[in-house]
Amino acid sequence: MSAPRPVPAVLAVILRGEEVLLVRRANPPDAGLWGFPGGKIELGETLGAAAEREAREETGVRCRAGAAFAALDAFHREDGALRAHYVMVAVTCAWLEGEPLAADDALEAAWAPIAGLAVRTDTSADVESVAHAARAFG
Repeated sequence: MSAPRPVPAVLAVILRGEEVLLVRRANPPDAGLWGFPGGKIELGETLGAAAEREAREETGVRCRAGAAFAALDAFHREDGALRAHYVMVAVTCAWLEGEPLAADDALEAAWAPIAGLAVRTDTSADVESVAHAARAFG
């Protein structure tokens, strides 16, 4: 049996003016916290296609993926044991159409002002810095 390996995933960082699209996660890691739409990359799927698909599945919002600009680690620990390790690639995305409606593994979905992320205590780690980096990158 092979050892568990990190799982590649994407984060769709969708900008619309001075706002970014966030979802409240239903599942670990970070269940209950707000973060970017995203998830596992399917076999043969590009980073951009995965970001667009995950955004559509979780929020109904259509976007156009741009460039990958950051990579982050997310660890799911349970009872002190490491259950999963995700390597998440953040992809800038331009909003095309649609208003967010939570679906799939998102409990809620909403546009959030980037300027207000600094004072929020209900977001996953790095949400604020990734949103600012996407705005500067894009």
